[in-house]
Amino acid sequence: MFNRGETVQSKSWRPVLDQGKHHRAGLGFILMSTDLAAESDFFDMAPEGVAVHITRLKTDDFTTGETLSRHIEFMADAASRIQPDTKPDVVSYSCTSGSIVIGEDRVMEGIVKGAPWAKPMCIVTGVTDALRELNSRKIVVGTPYLDEINTAEAEYLMARGIEILDIQGLNLTTGIEFGCVTPGYWKEFALAIDRPDAEAIFLSCGGIRALEVADEIEQLTGKPVVTSNQAQFWSCLRRAGITDPIKGFGQLFSRPGNTIKK
Repeated sequence: MFNRGETVQSKSWRPVLDQGKHHRAGLGFILMSTDLAAESDFFDMAPEGVAVHITRLKTDDFTTGETLSRHIEFMADAASRIQPDTKPDVVSYSCTSGSIVIGEDRVMEGIVKGAPWAKPMCIVTGVTDALRELNSRKIVVGTPYLDEINTAEAEYLMARGIEILDIQGLNLTTGIEFGCVTPGYWKEFALAIDRPDAEAIFLSCGGIRALEVADEIEQLTGKPVVTSNQAQFWSCLRRAGITDPIKGFGQLFSRPGNTIKK
């Protein structure tokens, strides 16, 4: 029994240590302060032994090319705050439109500056990795974005050899709105924009709740469905050496990632 004024003197203990709960890999993600979907998506997809670390990057809740371009000013600082003591294997910037507006190379330079121990990634790199792995070169795209962002995204994907059969945006302006569109609506939207000649359906944006219905859309259409969070997480896992097949989030997770340019 401990009495006031006494000094605690512990016995000699020999604790049993292992490699920790997340002994296989650590993944870090830089999310927008307005993102309502990605964090839960990542934890849903994470296999046993893989850590998911999150930090938030302050952004205006008005999504235009101008506001997105300012994310780069805070990239290195955000990357530096993701578990620097445990050093995640991969750190990724989780904004599809921001990746396109800023450019992959600049994003990755910022991440390397803040977290030189990690492989740098950004979400749109994961998207192109996924489309390549699925051998999908003719796609339809659905987004929540304004058409100025949709135009930039179409140009970006076309420059990488992907044919855009159609791209449709909801013309919403805020990240909070993005996250409030229901999964059921994303399913309806995907089915409405699908075309017989499309090899895949891409639902773009890390802040939307499309992952929840990706598997269902695949079953209805018979073709691959790529979402931003799914593609990013799959690519980050493969870059960290984790090749587990994961069920429930689309056929992409059955693929080993041999086509990824690491």
